[in-house]
Amino acid sequence: MRAALSGEDLSDLPVRFLRKSSAGLPEVTELQAVKHYTRLSRRNLSSDTGLNSLASCTFNYHPGAALALASLPEFLVRHPEAPEGHSQGFMACVYDLQELIKAVTGMPGASLAPAAGAQCEFAGIAMIKAYHDARNDADRTEILIPETAQAAAAVPAEMCGYSVRKLPVGSEGSVDVAILENFLGSRTAGLMLTNPSTVAVFACNTEAIAGLVHEAGGLLNCTGDNLSAIAGKNRPDDMGIDVITLDLHKCFCAPRGGGGPGAGAVAVSERLLPYLPAPMVDREGDAYTWLDEQRRPESVGRFSAFAGNAGILLRAYIAALMLGRKGMRRAAEYSTMNASYLRRQLLKSGFDAAYPERGVAHEVILNLCCPTGEGVATRDYAKRLLDYGVHVPTTLLPPQATECLLLEPTGAESKEMLDSFVAAMRAIRDEAETDPDTVRGAPYTMPVGRLDEGALVDADLTWKPTNG
Repeated sequence: MRAALSGEDLSDLPVRFLRKSSAGLPEVTELQAVKHYTRLSRRNLSSDTGLNSLASCTFNYHPGAALALASLPEFLVRHPEAPEGHSQGFMACVYDLQELIKAVTGMPGASLAPAAGAQCEFAGIAMIKAYHDARNDADRTEILIPETAQAAAAVPAEMCGYSVRKLPVGSEGSVDVAILENFLGSRTAGLMLTNPSTVAVFACNTEAIAGLVHEAGGLLNCTGDNLSAIAGKNRPDDMGIDVITLDLHKCFCAPRGGGGPGAGAVAVSERLLPYLPAPMVDREGDAYTWLDEQRRPESVGRFSAFAGNAGILLRAYIAALMLGRKGMRRAAEYSTMNASYLRRQLLKSGFDAAYPERGVAHEVILNLCCPTGEGVATRDYAKRLLDYGVHVPTTLLPPQATECLLLEPTGAESKEMLDSFVAAMRAIRDEAETDPDTVRGAPYTMPVGRLDEGALVDADLTWKPTNG
């Protein structure tokens, strides 16, 4: 076996592991590979090339300096199992980012251990369960989830053993206190709120909601994916929220999309401090130390192999420092202003928006439930936008607004870019009225045209050499 490992002789390997034909891998030169991937990059629609209004997990602009500084050799060569004495610089950054999260949310404790937003959601419910278990309150078996909550909110609740009750919302898109009172009871473990919500409105009555949930013995969990609309302006702790989960790709400018890489944070009120996921970083004098499960025995545990997604946490930390307190507030104001401007221009152009009587937070729900052209649906609008250089917005979400586009322009986009989007929507509407087949057949300028999405389920996408 020693010879087999050295590459001198493979005779010791079992026959069943030996290939009878070549692996069929592509063989190209370095220059061919560079040209291939350069061509692919030019086919991408991204925030570097045009408007990317994908909501509600939008692709914000990521400062190049954050990537450059997070890629310093001293960070890249640090092994995740390096001793504390060799990791003080990295640990100082993680500690400072924890403190930044606490300052933005107003919460007394924060952990960066979750590797992504989905893990944050699970950690939030796991901490609520740990809180009730510690009080021997096993009768609390329900999690309330408003209709306007984040789409996957039910999953972590069910994973933690809770049953889910859907909470209807009022006519203005927010949780109605009168409706909530009828749902609360001795079985209520908590309420999962998204604020601002998936229908792009800010719940001004969050303090009242928190008061009712606490009075019933439950805890208030808030999904902070949309924190970019209120960062520096409203603090979740001041609203009575017990745990807020943050996907750092928004106001903390970490990259997001394509399945990762992600990074998350959870911040909690005083009552949930003991249960924060490990590890965390603490400062003792001038030195930094890890707080692991042994030092935090009530923690809900470890959510990744080491300490979260180190490279993305560094980028979020650097971007937050670049913004500063005033910059983060200004970014939130621009995010809201751009969304408000985009909705006003679309309304002036004859389009319908959901909840037009409410001020928007950071997103716009464009209601296309009455297509202007026969047989032209929301998906057709989305595909045709690709030909105008616009990344496809989120379609058919939230479920309360059928045939809709959910748009998030972010605070980084210019007025000219927003105007170009409105002009594209007008042009597509005109096409839908005069030549609907053109819209239904889009896109035409992409490397791949309209796909048969049903056939993709059984498609074989494995690469094969051209010579068979």
